[in-house]
Amino acid sequence: MAENKKVVKGTSLWKDAWKRLLKNKLAVFGMIVIAFMVVAVIIGPPIIYWTTGFTPDYIPSDSKLIKSFPPSLQHPMGTDEAGRDLLSRVLQGGRISLMVGIISTLVSLIVGVSYGAIAGYMGGRIDNVMMRIVDILYAIPYILIVIVLMAAFGGENTPDWIAAISNLFGGGAGLNQIFLLFFALGLVSWLTMARVVRGQILSLKNQEFVLAAQATGVSTMKIIFKHLVPNALGPVIVYATLTIPSVMLTEAFLSFLGIGVQAPYASWGSLCADGIKNIAIYPWQLIFPGVTMALTLFSLNFLGDGIRDALDPQTRKF
Repeated sequence: MAENKKVVKGTSLWKDAWKRLLKNKLAVFGMIVIAFMVVAVIIGPPIIYWTTGFTPDYIPSDSKLIKSFPPSLQHPMGTDEAGRDLLSRVLQGGRISLMVGIISTLVSLIVGVSYGAIAGYMGGRIDNVMMRIVDILYAIPYILIVIVLMAAFGGENTPDWIAAISNLFGGGAGLNQIFLLFFALGLVSWLTMARVVRGQILSLKNQEFVLAAQATGVSTMKIIFKHLVPNALGPVIVYATLTIPSVMLTEAFLSFLGIGVQAPYASWGSLCADGIKNIAIYPWQLIFPGVTMALTLFSLNFLGDGIRDALDPQTRKF
């Protein structure tokens, strides 16, 4: 009689990590909230315009309406002091805040991964010099660097290449400021990323697959970016997920100080800055943008912690 043989399907690191991630209730909650928030900020403003005619910058022509109204069926989050629908402005601000977090994190990924991978693989004096530069930059408060960059290159001093990118999306002083903010935040967010990647490369560069690539004459850059970096993606993904809320919080702080996102654009930080002025009279102007931003940041942190635990189950707390 033929024996019944059960075929055991193989699995992978990413499949196992996905299963562990789905068992983390806080991470799943964060994933759902982030997905909902992304969909809401993309399709929310058009839907509000089609159903009510309100846009983020629409000011009622009736002078009697030029004041802030509390939440109602017509305005679920109320209005600001100019009579503009706060729900539309919060969703528009979410676009800017999420874009700042994601694009600035991508900039830090590109710079940090490249810098850390090259330093870790080259080793010796090159590694020593490159990491001492990182140490020097670490000694300078990063928020001070961002403020100096925004003050030095903002307004009429915007670099031509930033203005050229901004012109592809319509241009204007406000948009120039947003793209400058992307660049400035990304420029100071790569330092820890470089250290994380360097540590991973140091642990991988003497593995057999690297030695085999060296023996077959593969170039240094191909070894770094084709063989080493893909094998170090786990910690990179985790840190990138945790960098997004950090960058968003920094942007909110800068906008709160008045040197971040400028009118006619708005972010959650600038909306909170406007709301704090009227908190005693119109508290909803601060509550709704603040709660939306806090919920998003908490969700991103929950998701980042969940991904970290899923990719490295030994770090889980029991």
